[in-house]
Amino acid sequence: MKLEAIDYLAKDAAQQFVESLHQIGFGVLKNHPIDQNLVEAIYKEWHEFFNSEEKHSFKFNAESQDGFFPAEISETAKGYTVKDIKEYFHVYPWGQIPESLRENILKYYELANKFAAELLSWIEEHSPKEVAELYTEALSNMVKDSTQSLLRVLHYPPMTGDEEAGAIRAAAHEDINLLTVLPAANEPGLQVQDKDGSWVDVPSDFGNIIINIGDMLQEASGGYFPSTSHRVINPEGMDKTKSRISLPLFQHPRPEVVLSDNYTAHEYLMERLKELGVI
Repeated sequence: MKLEAIDYLAKDAAQQFVESLHQIGFGVLKNHPIDQNLVEAIYKEWHEFFNSEEKHSFKFNAESQDGFFPAEISETAKGYTVKDIKEYFHVYPWGQIPESLRENILKYYELANKFAAELLSWIEEHSPKEVAELYTEALSNMVKDSTQSLLRVLHYPPMTGDEEAGAIRAAAHEDINLLTVLPAANEPGLQVQDKDGSWVDVPSDFGNIIINIGDMLQEASGGYFPSTSHRVINPEGMDKTKSRISLPLFQHPRPEVVLSDNYTAHEYLMERLKELGVI
């Protein structure tokens, strides 16, 4: 398996992209409409925030799940007992956000959600007829007016050598949502698992954007689009002393959306959050 960047401006971009999602669960796009200057500004602003004491003034709300999640309560991936080496901030337009960071992060939230909705339209257009018939409504409509889509600002701190044995920045996991959109940041470490169990590096060239299928779309498509395991491994050499900011947007449908005969979006989300130990 090899992941290669697809030109968003190419005539057959949608078809290439959807085929990549079907085969691998991941797609990488270049020449996309997300403003890279905005992304760079956000990386800089939030790097300063995570290195300040201000972050502790925005402790997360247990019920609404917005705000700052410190490293000591970081997620433990399903099937693992060791917490990931990361801290993060959950951004929702209705949630708590540091005032000095509000403008750029909400601008990005809007752009990324609009882009993700377009990609969902691509997916529906190029789904086989028997798969498209499984969708209870248009995929792009599932996220229309949703207040559940989560922008997570992740901070992977520098490695100190005191990390718990077996801990990595993000253990192998699948995402819960419909579609995840992640701008590449010129930092290696993100890997996707091939069908043979081997791990493949995801292209991290700055300017690319990485998209992967979440469990909810796998459920809604009857498994046609796979929610593929991925992880973020620890850096080597001098890169160990560097921190890393990551900006995944987890696009979620409205809670009442019916994914399949087995789940609504809300039911699926609650089940997975309990498995993760978040609630």
